[in-house]
Amino acid sequence: MGRGRQKAKATKQARDMKYFSPATDLSALERELAGNSGSSHDDDQYIDYADKYADYVKDAEEDDDPRTQG
Repeated sequence: MGRGRQKAKATKQARDMKYFSPATDLSALERELAGNSGSSHDDDQYIDYADKYADYVKDAEEDDDPRTQG
């Protein structure tokens, strides 16, 4: 058969992955979960683009409406 060694190796690798616990940076996790105030800054830079291209999106949605097509 020849599958015994392959299955044993796969089982060993699965067990190693299951019980492996890398060093966790708890302070980084806390910062990520708490959120930072800088995330709203990322949204601000796209507000100008949203306003600028809103008409194009509106026109494209009207073009895609099957009720308006003949």
